[in-house]
Amino acid sequence: MAADPAGAHGMTEPASLDCHRDADGVVQVRFAGDWRLADPLPAADPVLAELRSTPAPRGVAFETGSLGRWDTALLTRLVAICSAADAAGVPVADAGLPPGARRLLHLAFAVKEREGARRADRQRSVAEQVGEATLGLWAALVELVAFLGVAARAFGRMARGRATYQRSDLLVAMQEAGAESLPIVSLICFLIGMIFAFVGVRQLEPFGAGIYVADLVAVAMVREMAPIMTAIIMAGRTGAAYAAGLGTMKVNEEIDALSSMGVDPVEFLVLPRLVALIVMLPLLSLYGSLLGILGGTVVSLAMMDVGLLQYLTETGDSMELSSLLGGLFKAFVYGSLVAIAGCQQGMACGSSAMAVGQATTRAVVMGIVLIIVSAAILTVIYITLDI
Repeated sequence: MAADPAGAHGMTEPASLDCHRDADGVVQVRFAGDWRLADPLPAADPVLAELRSTPAPRGVAFETGSLGRWDTALLTRLVAICSAADAAGVPVADAGLPPGARRLLHLAFAVKEREGARRADRQRSVAEQVGEATLGLWAALVELVAFLGVAARAFGRMARGRATYQRSDLLVAMQEAGAESLPIVSLICFLIGMIFAFVGVRQLEPFGAGIYVADLVAVAMVREMAPIMTAIIMAGRTGAAYAAGLGTMKVNEEIDALSSMGVDPVEFLVLPRLVALIVMLPLLSLYGSLLGILGGTVVSLAMMDVGLLQYLTETGDSMELSSLLGGLFKAFVYGSLVAIAGCQQGMACGSSAMAVGQATTRAVVMGIVLIIVSAAILTVIYITLDI
């Protein structure tokens, strides 16, 4: 923006800025000449030095009788001076400014700067960073627990046949979380079984105990590796898809539209996804266990002098019902956590495209963290109960 005061002439006068403190302790700031972005401009350092001096001035006033043409260059100096005065607690009188500059100055300070907007400009201490991370973690935990309560209420309504959702959505979600996940689950679990068998053969064969590779692969896959690897795959695949899908609906205001029509978005959108993943992940885990055992069988038969029937017999002897049920229960818990993390982050998404990406990232990270934490807790419980 540019302005010419009344009576301004066409000649260019260099911009000047000076200040002095009068007998009343008020800093008189005098602007003279043409203040335009295309011309060399003096700095406001003398005024800022007066504001930082001791004793502090009693106020700031402006004198613009010799001011020529001006544009936003004048506003930048005024904003710097007013900001420094506000920080020092010194009142500012803008009566001496041109009316246009006064209105623009009021507009510049009409909206306060968002708290914490400049936080990144300063170096934060380790204690501050740890404290902020702790508060953020606590807030995320509170939001997760609150969402768990809402989801539990939706499950209760579903059990009583009162939940509002489409059965076709549930079937589609089960297909996406189940059948469409078989290729990646097959590949990963098959390779994990091969890795376990290879390590077992290299360690047990020198002692003449190579046949116990069958026990190692079977128990490890059924109890631990198949459930946890399948859950991590689903966190990166299905959990992220849940967060991205729900987040996009939030951005497009589809969720608000459902609420305005009296439809509970948790029941209509979240419930089918939760049920689908909770049901399908134990089945995928069981399928992954079979693929892992198959991978271990391939490696063991190739590296050891053992027959297929002997290997399968040893595998069957090593399996116990408690191991199978323990692994399926872990898969059930992991599926619940992955679904909760993905849906909660999607429903808590902001209103921008960037927020959708951030919600997707948080859903994957939260899902994997919850999987690892719950795996550690369940392992301790199983050991304590001798399962």
